[in-house]
Amino acid sequence: MINYSRLIMHFLMCTSLYNCSNIKSDNIKDEIIGKKVYPQRKNEVNIIVLKNAIFKNQIVSNGRLVALEKSELKFNVSEKLERIYVKNGDNVQKGQLLATLSPFTYQQKVDKAEIDLKKVTLEFKDLQVRRGFDPNNVNDSNKKEYENIAIKSGYKNALHQLENARFDLKSTKLRAPFNGKIANLNLKEYDQINSSEVFLTIINDSVFEVEFFIIESELNDIKIRDIVIIKPFASDKNYEGYITSINPQVGKDGTILIKAQVKNNGGLLEGMNVKVFIEKEIPDQYVVPKEAVVLRDNQEVLFLARKGKAYWTYVQTTNENSNSYTVIPDSEKSSASLKSGDTIIISNNLNLAHDSEIVIK
Repeated sequence: MINYSRLIMHFLMCTSLYNCSNIKSDNIKDEIIGKKVYPQRKNEVNIIVLKNAIFKNQIVSNGRLVALEKSELKFNVSEKLERIYVKNGDNVQKGQLLATLSPFTYQQKVDKAEIDLKKVTLEFKDLQVRRGFDPNNVNDSNKKEYENIAIKSGYKNALHQLENARFDLKSTKLRAPFNGKIANLNLKEYDQINSSEVFLTIINDSVFEVEFFIIESELNDIKIRDIVIIKPFASDKNYEGYITSINPQVGKDGTILIKAQVKNNGGLLEGMNVKVFIEKEIPDQYVVPKEAVVLRDNQEVLFLARKGKAYWTYVQTTNENSNSYTVIPDSEKSSASLKSGDTIIISNNLNLAHDSEIVIK
C-alpha cells in the first residue's frame, strides 16, 4: 500500500532544496557580477633630461647677527628721570634727544660756579695790576708769571669748577650718538636714575655682521669678498652679503671664525640666528635633484626612463647642496652608464623596480 503522506513530504523537501540551491547560485552570480575589475596600476613619474650644467656647491654653517654699531647708553649724572622721548623699536637720528633728567640741581651748581668765577676774576686782575702786569696783554715774557698768579688767586680752579658744572648740566640730556634703533628701554618717567646703570641700548641695524664657523678642510674654498646667502631661522627670506674677514687661527675644535656683512631691509634683528650658505660654481657637472637618487641594497641608483619602462643604473654622488647632487656612473659597476640626453625619473621612484612600467606625467 502506498504511503501518500510520506511521498508528499519527500516531494516538499526536494522542492525546498532545489529552491535553496537556486537562490545560493543566484547570489554567487550576483556577487561575481557586482565585483569591480581594477586595471593594473601604472607608475606615474616626472622626468628631467640629463645634461652638463654648472653646479653651485655650498658650504653651510650656522651664524649669528651682530650689529656693527651698538652702544649701551648711560647718563653721566644721577637724578630723577623727567622725560622720555622714545620707546623700544623707534628709529632715531644722530644727535636726537632721547631723555632728560631733572636739571634743577645742576643748574644751581652752574649758577654758583659762575658767581664764584666772577669773584675770583676780580682778585686775579687786582693781583696782576699789583705785580705790574697788564691783564689785557699777556706775552711770552710774562706768561709763566701770569700762570702762577692765576693759580694763586684761585682763578684756574674757578674755571675748572664752572666747566665741570656745565658738563653735568649738559649730561642731564641724553642724545643719540649715531643713527639707530632703540632697544632695552625698561625705565619709566620719574624713576631715579643712577649714573652707573644702563638706560637703553641703541643699535645701528642698517648693516649687520654675521659671525659663523667653517671647518679647516673648507678653508681653501672661500676667500674675502665671496658672496654668502643669509637665511634667518625665523623666516624663509634670503639676504645676500659678502665675507669681510677670515680669522687666521684654527680653534681647538678644528673650526675657523668667519665674518661677513649683510644689509638689512628691516627683517633682520640683532642677535638673530641664521643659516649661512657660501656658493661656489663647478662647471660641466651632471646635476640632478636629490629626490632622483634612491638606495637599492645600500647602493645609490638613478632610474632611467626608456620606452615606457624604468631601468636603474648605479651612480656615485660627488657634490651636494641644499637641493641637488652631482652624479657620475659608479666606477665599480660595469653596467653603470650615464650620458647627456638620458631621461632621469625624479618622482615616485621609491617603490620602482628594474623594468617597471611607467607613465610620464
